[in-house]
Amino acid sequence: MTRFLDIPKPIRSGIVIVDPERGTPQRVIVLQFNPDSLERGLAPQAAGAEQGDRTEALRLKGPAVETWKFTAEIDSTDQPEVPAPNGIHPQLAALEMLVQPPSARIRANQALADSGTLEITPIESPLTLFTWGRNRVMPVRLTELSIVEDAFDVDLNPIRATLSVGLRVLSSSDLPTGHRGAELYLAHLAQKERLAGVAPAGQLSALGLRGGLG
Repeated sequence: MTRFLDIPKPIRSGIVIVDPERGTPQRVIVLQFNPDSLERGLAPQAAGAEQGDRTEALRLKGPAVETWKFTAEIDSTDQPEVPAPNGIHPQLAALEMLVQPPSARIRANQALADSGTLEITPIESPLTLFTWGRNRVMPVRLTELSIVEDAFDVDLNPIRATLSVGLRVLSSSDLPTGHRGAELYLAHLAQKERLAGVAPAGQLSALGLRGGLG
């Protein structure tokens, strides 16, 4: 009989909600299936790009604006051993709460407004990390969440859905100095630098060039 006990389980991608003060995880959302593909974009923050200042052409004001997009699936029929009286409602709700303020905070702000408070601080969302393996752990803000519910049980609870997720990586330019998220971003950037350092070096001859470029 063939045995597969030694085959390692694949690492799942997911989202971690972190207490920004203590750094402790408050909630972990593991994606049931890893997306088949990722769309990543990096827009450099070039100094003087809009003004056309030639002395600033090679200068960078800060980290590139990095965005991620992917499609994920949730399917309760793939987990027959787990009772799902509400279908996948709980999983969807956990993701939706990443872009929703808590109802208690909304009520509290409404009470402040009714009492005549002139300035009400906008509600701060929790520190959110997106993880894609050990080499990619970064603070993000959810910019897009589109849900297509594909199947339902007899009580109209969704049992299968496709998610379109958009993320913007929060860099040290977005967060205050010393903020835990800023430090996590710098660690993410340092990991990129380490990986770039072990990339194979090319040769000018492969480009049909010889000697110096000056």
